[in-house]
Amino acid sequence: MDAAVYTGRAAVRAGILVTGTEVLTGIITDRNGPWLSERLREIGVDVAGILVVGDRPDDVMAGLRFFAAEGVALIVTSGGLGPTADDLTAEIVARFRGRELVLDRNLEEGIEAIIARLRGRYVGLDQAALSAANRKQALVPEGATVLAPVGTAPGLVVVPAEGIGGPTVLVLPGPPAELKPMWATAQETAAFQAAVAGAPSLAREMMRLYGIPEAEIANTLRAAAESGVDLSGLEITTCLRRGEIEVSTRFSPDAAPAYAALKAFIIDRHGDVVFSPDGATIDAIVADALVAAGATLAVAESCTAGLLAARLTERPGASASFRGGIVAYANDAKTAVAGVDGELIRAHGAVSGEVALALADGARQRFASTYGVGITGIAGPGGGSEEKPVGTVWFGLSSEDGRTLVRHVRMPGDRTAVRDRSTTVVMHLLARMLAGAGDRR
Repeated sequence: MDAAVYTGRAAVRAGILVTGTEVLTGIITDRNGPWLSERLREIGVDVAGILVVGDRPDDVMAGLRFFAAEGVALIVTSGGLGPTADDLTAEIVARFRGRELVLDRNLEEGIEAIIARLRGRYVGLDQAALSAANRKQALVPEGATVLAPVGTAPGLVVVPAEGIGGPTVLVLPGPPAELKPMWATAQETAAFQAAVAGAPSLAREMMRLYGIPEAEIANTLRAAAESGVDLSGLEITTCLRRGEIEVSTRFSPDAAPAYAALKAFIIDRHGDVVFSPDGATIDAIVADALVAAGATLAVAESCTAGLLAARLTERPGASASFRGGIVAYANDAKTAVAGVDGELIRAHGAVSGEVALALADGARQRFASTYGVGITGIAGPGGGSEEKPVGTVWFGLSSEDGRTLVRHVRMPGDRTAVRDRSTTVVMHLLARMLAGAGDRR
């Protein structure tokens, strides 16, 4: 759940229209809408909303008209620029802005050159169909600013025809690998800059907390206001993500003292719970601490089945500190691969602190690393008991200097949530151990 405190409004507003029946029906998850929203906010443009519509002309037009009625200065669309019959975004935007579709022959030649490079990869292509598709993608609204294709689809910046009024439309392709670089190009065009003229210059700061409920942050914001911190010029959004609380704040330069006062208030009130006053992620904090210490890490996972290893290697350069991982799901794998004594499993159960620590020791020894991590738990939906209900997860950490950390948590949520949040718990335990915490054997 998000909570926001803000009394102002950005001078420039935009709407994001994501087209594609495959997105609307959930076959593909929309990644473009949130990404574009963040990019717009970075340049001081307030996002009125994100709409997802199918590849139906009437629905696309209705989405455009909805945002126009909201008074936005800019509409950003993604999708519907391909060569097939249901790719109609350029045509509908042309009608919406009162412009005729015209053939851009320079664009047609450029797309033809791109397609020519692809012809050799395939056998038996219908050349006539390719030429027709090429021509379709080169039809653009008259007077539009054309953005060079990253794939085969061009982007467009379409201003309203004389006497029409209303928002400028930035038309971008659907594939994120094409949309993202084209966004940078679009910002440099005169038409885009005119549409967002007047957007305020805003700073954005982030704080991250771990170990308190989100409701406590709402109490903290009320307490800050009651203590005299002026929140009126701050746009504050709180969000629970992966078991952590993110407090994101946007503000104009003249509100910087108010933000500084709020930051100091939160740190004073919550102390060590504020693990990142500057917005650094726990992943970055752990990775940087490992590198700074010249330390290495290995993991042995049961219920998370490799999710921790994947998370630890998401950042470039992870090989400097991550040695490797073991997925020991079955009990005999825990014994044969991770070196867990079978007697420990029989005496305490596979989901126990003793086995978690043995997994950590086994990973550390087998990969000759400085630190080892072991995870074992019951992710559900079955397998739980009264003594060890679904969501019970044990964590073991060991260090070559003899320090250990063994903890268990009862995780809320479904199987996916339990497994994902378990990786967050480990990252915070690792940060503590790297800072010197741990029990001596």
